[in-house]
Order: sequence, then C-alpha cells, then structure tokens
Amino acid sequence: MALLQIAEPGQSAAPHEKKIGIGIDLGTTNSLVAIVQSGEAKTIADQTNAHLMPSVVQYQPDQVIVGQHAKLAADNDPKNTIVSVKRFMGRSLQDVTQHWQHLPYEFTQDEKNPAFITAQGVKNPIQVSADILIALKIRAEQSVADDITGVVITVPAYYDDAQRQSTKDAAKLAGLNVLRLLNEPTAAAIAYGLDQNTAQNNLGTNDGVIAVYDLGGGTFDVSILKLNKGVFEVKATAGDTALGGDDFDLAIVNYVGEKVALNDQQMTRFHRQLMSEAKRVKELLSTEESTLFTSDIEGHLHSVEITKTLLDTLISTTIKRTIETCSQALDDAKLGIENIDKVVMVGGSTRVPLVRNMVSQFFQAEPLTSIDPDRVVAIGAGIQADILVGNKPGNDMLLLDVLPLSLGIETMGGLVEKIIPRNTTIPVARAQEFTTFKDGQTAMMVHVLQGERELVDHCRSLAKFDLTDMPPMAAGAAHIRVTFQVDADGLLSVTAMEKSSKVQAHIEVKPSYGLEESEILEMLTASMQNANTDMQARMLREKQVEAQRVLESLYTAIEADGDELLSAEERDVIEFSLNELKKASEGDNESLITQQIEKVDALSQAFASRRMDKAINLALSGQSVDNL
Repeated sequence: MALLQIAEPGQSAAPHEKKIGIGIDLGTTNSLVAIVQSGEAKTIADQTNAHLMPSVVQYQPDQVIVGQHAKLAADNDPKNTIVSVKRFMGRSLQDVTQHWQHLPYEFTQDEKNPAFITAQGVKNPIQVSADILIALKIRAEQSVADDITGVVITVPAYYDDAQRQSTKDAAKLAGLNVLRLLNEPTAAAIAYGLDQNTAQNNLGTNDGVIAVYDLGGGTFDVSILKLNKGVFEVKATAGDTALGGDDFDLAIVNYVGEKVALNDQQMTRFHRQLMSEAKRVKELLSTEESTLFTSDIEGHLHSVEITKTLLDTLISTTIKRTIETCSQALDDAKLGIENIDKVVMVGGSTRVPLVRNMVSQFFQAEPLTSIDPDRVVAIGAGIQADILVGNKPGNDMLLLDVLPLSLGIETMGGLVEKIIPRNTTIPVARAQEFTTFKDGQTAMMVHVLQGERELVDHCRSLAKFDLTDMPPMAAGAAHIRVTFQVDADGLLSVTAMEKSSKVQAHIEVKPSYGLEESEILEMLTASMQNANTDMQARMLREKQVEAQRVLESLYTAIEADGDELLSAEERDVIEFSLNELKKASEGDNESLITQQIEKVDALSQAFASRRMDKAINLALSGQSVDNL
C-alpha cells in the first residue's frame, strides 16, 4: 500500500524542490567542493575557473585570506600564513616539532593542543580548517544560489578519533551540517563505481576487488574494497597520516640545502620559499627531463640542476614506504595481487611518473586515472551527500567502512582484551562481560585502548573512566558489561554497566591529540614482528594473574579459618608453598609458576574441603528438614 505525504496547508514541499548536499575534500595541499547537478557530480570552480583551492590561510590584523591569494603571500609572510594545516589536526606539540623541524610558525606551548600565534591572535588547527571550509561553503552557495542542507567531508581512512572529531568541530565552526565523514578511498570508489552516466566509469556494474591508492600532499592511504551488488565493503585499510607529496618537496629542499650549504637558520627562515620552488620543480619534472631549482637566499642567487633521474632517487624511499603499506593491506585483507581487479589512483601526488610506475609494477596492472586524481574524492563525496540529503531515496548503495585498529580494554596484569578487532565493518556495537578481582570491590577503572599488541604498554591509551557505586560482592560474582559503539564517522563511545544494580558509566572517546607518528607507522608491523613474543608475554602475565588470585584467596582463607581448621604443621606447609608461588610469580618462568600453582592447589585441597563443610554446616544450622 502506498503512503501519502501529509502536510499542513501551505507547508508542503514544491514538487521540484531539491535539497542541496555538497561534498568537500578537505585536503592537505588543496581542497575542493562538489555537487550533483542534472544527475552528474562535478566540482565547483571559482570566478577564475579554478576548481582546486589551495588549503592555505593568511591571517592579517584586519582580514582572513584563504586560497590562491594566501598561497601567493606565503613566501613573504610565512609566520602568518598557515599551509598544510591538515597535518596538524589532532596532534601534540611534540609530534609537530619532532616531524617538521623547519616550520616558520610560532606555536603556543600547550603540549596537547598547540596553536599558531598569528597577526590576528592565536588560531588552532580547527579554526584554520574552519576558515577553509567557510570559503568552500561560500563558493558552493554562490554557485547554486541557495542554502546548503548538509555536507559530506572526506578524511584519510587512517584518521584516528581525535582527528575525525577535530574535522567535525571545524565544520560546526564553519556553520556546516555534517551528514557524514567519509573515508577518502571509499569516496573514490563511489566516484568510479557509481558514476554510470559518464566516460569516467571504468568499473561498470561488474563486481570485483579494488585497490585505492591515495597519495595526497600530506597523507597516504591504501584501501582494499570489495564491490558486490551495490555494496562497497572495505576489506582492509592502511596508511600514514604524515606522508605525501610534501615529503617529495622536502627531499628536494634538503638536497638543495646540502648542495649550497644552507644553515639551519636559513632553512627555517626560507622554508616556505624553498618548498614552493621544490613543488614547481617536482611538477615540471613530470613532463620534463631536467630543470633548475633557483632561490634567492639573503641576496645570494642559488641555482641547482634537478634531473628526473635525481628526483626519482630522492623520492624512491618514500614511495617504497607506500608500497610496503599496500602489501600490508593485502595481507590484512587475506588477498594476493592476483585478486585485485582494478587499481584507482587518487591524489595530486600520483601524477609523479615514478609513483605510477612503482604502483603499476607492484599491482601488475595499469592504474585507473580517467577521473582527475585531484577531483575524484570530492566527486565521490558529492554523490554521497546527494544521497544522504534524500535526493535519491531509491538508491540502494550501501557503504561499509572498517576500523583501522583494534579497540579493547585493560584487564588484570596489564593485558589487553580486544572487544572490536581491526578491519571490523562500521558502524558497529560490541559488548563483553567482565568481573571483579577482589572481594567487596565497589568500583573499577575502564581503560580504553587501541592497537594490536597484547600488553597495555605497547598499545595506545584512548581514555580512562571509573564505574563506581557497584554493590559489594565476592570476587568473580559481579557481571560488568562493557559496550563499545563506533558510529559511521569512526567515533567511539564506551559504556560500562554492572548488571544486577544497573549502575553504569559512559564516555565519549575524544582523545586530546592524535597518534604519534611512530605509532601510526609501527603499530601494525610491530604486532606482526612481535606476535610470538607477545603471546608468550601474555601467557606469562595470565599465569602471574592466576597466581596472584590464588595467593590472595588462600591468604584470606587462612586468616579467616587457619587457626580453626589447620594444624600448625599443615599451615606451615601451605604457607611455605605460598611463599614459593609468590617468588615464582615475580619471575618470568611460566612453567614454574604453573607447577607452583598446581602444588599449592594439591596441598590446600583438604583445607578447602573443610571450609566447604564448615560453610554448609553454618547454612544448615537451625534449619528444619521441611524448610530445606
């Protein structure tokens, strides 16, 4: 039976009325905005017909300049002109200063939330990103001459919770209604897989496995996606939030700096000028065999020849890092190169010939580049936004992203219990029950962790919160249900509830800053390299926890009933075995701990039986047979 749409008089929507959803690729180097018009997704150009807007913001005392004009001012006013702000989203001050040593900015000294000190005051990365989004919003509104209903913003697949939340906060500050954060590789898959009405379509309606290689100015992602009857499922994803075309430019700058003997002060002072020239050189060498790198440093004109062969030498190591990540993603997806049907190239840095050659050699296939690699992500976001605002209610496309790293909590002994494993499709909710370790325990701390290793020390701490006011019970009697929920944007919420009393605590996991660079690069490889060691360490810790439980319960029992139920000789024997167990548990010999636990168990069985008989006699005392 069909349903009629009922509305109050004068309030029904006109038949031709259409909500406007836009897609924004908030890029490190450039940003774009896209929209679906007349059934076709396209990026929106500015008054000069430029589709790419440099992700650059200049702060002057009386105005904010965004885009190309800000980029042109970067060399002369580097301190107040913020470039590649995406790299700073959700990062600590230590992380920033460690990995970008010649930045021209002056930062506040807030370790967890660093901000830029500009001519217009202090500006944090979220505010800078918001200014970029405002400029894109204005461009879209001018193009359609209407208000924007909602926006889909793309983010690197490997963005963590802090970076995703920072992106949403920036959009809110810009006055945008975020419909969804969309992983960039998934957006590219939408553009290629669903845009059926143009020559851009390379995948057609065929199902298959797609590798999306996304190398932008400052981030790299690779995702393995399976397309099956309209369902996009990310089988695996891997990447690096601080690797991209900017690193190619930096390699050229470092080579030139060494060649002409620039000191650290000069490298810092003229960093922006040198990077701009390096970018020009890099782009020219995509079509030319050689060119000159020229720079005027303190009145001295320097000129260094850069050949295509030299550039390949300078950047090959960086590209190899991306290929290694591709191999890792295939392993995670449990697929081989022969299973990949298509390879999609995304990001302006994929125009570098060596990148395309090395990707082609690795996947043994010619990558798809028919959609402009700079625009493909924005186009996919625009398509998704058009669907989410309701312009295609019959569209049955299903989008399934995955978690890049496992999520879990800390358990006794500093162990990690994974509740949601990595590469689980999101949105997702998972729950697991835990219990107490000590008698009469009325509170417990929930420590939320992210990572692949077995021990807390090797994983990343996301948040800690306490579940309090639990009813006191015997150890092991309480049932605490811990629920993890990850929404479509990859944001996590955790709830802990004691089931008998319904007491609960809840936290939204929004860490104050993102993953350390070394963690992003090493967490997965470290988990593989240390798999055997980690499992041995886990088994040792588990035995140590078991030994601690035995010691605590027996010491408590002896204190309560030892004088009554044990002879002096029996007590001495049990206490001696407990001391031996305590010594063993402080060491790293798992088999010795197991032997001592078994020995204590054997020696204390008679004592345990007597305590059980005593408990039964107490329970039966004063009871009639009829009552029983």
